[in-house]
Amino acid sequence: MIEIVDAHHHIWRQADLPWLSGPMQPRIFGPYEPIRRDYTIEEYLGDLGETGVTRSVYVQTNWGRDGFENEAKWVQQTADEHGWPHAIVAYADFSIDDVRPQLDRLARYPLVRGLRMQLHWHENPLYRFAARPDLCADPVIRRNVACLADYGFSFDLQVFAPQMAGAADFVQACPKVTFILQHAGMLEDLSDEGRATWRAGMTRLAKNPNVVSKLSGLGTFIHRNDAAHVADVLRRTVEIFGAERCLFGSNFPIEKLWTSYRSLVGAYLAAAAPLGADQCGAIFRTTAMRVYRLAP
Repeated sequence: MIEIVDAHHHIWRQADLPWLSGPMQPRIFGPYEPIRRDYTIEEYLGDLGETGVTRSVYVQTNWGRDGFENEAKWVQQTADEHGWPHAIVAYADFSIDDVRPQLDRLARYPLVRGLRMQLHWHENPLYRFAARPDLCADPVIRRNVACLADYGFSFDLQVFAPQMAGAADFVQACPKVTFILQHAGMLEDLSDEGRATWRAGMTRLAKNPNVVSKLSGLGTFIHRNDAAHVADVLRRTVEIFGAERCLFGSNFPIEKLWTSYRSLVGAYLAAAAPLGADQCGAIFRTTAMRVYRLAP
């Protein structure tokens, strides 16, 4: 069985999340009643089962701007107690004048490896997260993200295909920072034109050596674990970035809305199998180990 690193998952306490504990709000991934509750590390480890996953990276879940350190602290305490997760992607507000005081606070937690502030914007309000589509061009955000290099932190970049041209300029402006493109570029328009726009944007981003692509969240817009869709996106992304710049992530428990962890991993393994052992090893282990600086 291949050794797997899950480079994108969540655990949470419902009470800490405004979008879970407040009134029901429409979400990008559809109705979410089954996960509108605590999702603990114990449940996550139970979901893993015998899938071959040996390490994991926690990615922030939007506790709120004032809760950014509490989130990192709680996840660090969880890891200290259970041995999982093995790295943390925390949140900081890069729109403020100087993000470094927040980064200084996060640097106290040894598992913090990177930051995510979601920049994706879409014409469809249900898919929209950022306040406007051009935050990648914001000089304050660029200056603050560039500071991550001083801390050895990466940035998890989340944008839609129409934003990728601006995102490519963004990553060029921060050449010392490693960017991890979320969910393989969030392909949501499955028309021929939409796929072409996505491929062009991905190709433009891949020209920057400081960008890698996370193969995760592929059920977000279709609300199912579709083996053919997973295979198509995975293989096209590997063609563009190369396997050594691709890494797997489960996006659990979001994808638990429509599939099991075993079925999800199985779809990705089947999609990657024709690429051979070396490329599979990169996708499922070595890229994530390198990018998130995981201990061997």
